[in-house]
Amino acid sequence: MAVTLTPAAAERVKTMLAKRGKGIGMRLGVKKSGCAGYSYVVDFADEVGENDEVFESHGAKVIVDRDALKFVDGMTLDYVKESLLNEGFEFHNPNVKDSCGCGESFSV
Repeated sequence: MAVTLTPAAAERVKTMLAKRGKGIGMRLGVKKSGCAGYSYVVDFADEVGENDEVFESHGAKVIVDRDALKFVDGMTLDYVKESLLNEGFEFHNPNVKDSCGCGESFSV
């Protein structure tokens, strides 16, 4: 079981944490939402809970609750900056079977 970051995503996580001034990594989760069923939740992680798994790539950590791991296992997060106005994380999740037309939610 693993969640990995590309070098670009790891650098973005480290930059965001440095700018924030605290935190140990990025927290990744899922919630029921949207037309297809689930959406990703990304936040700062300030601690690791007893039900959390920690994955490290290129010096940055991703913390995932074990209950959410079945939805994101094998995922690679990338960070893409196409222009000054168009940038963000891209989720490459091998578990996704379908996604809604707007790309905001997915099903497994």
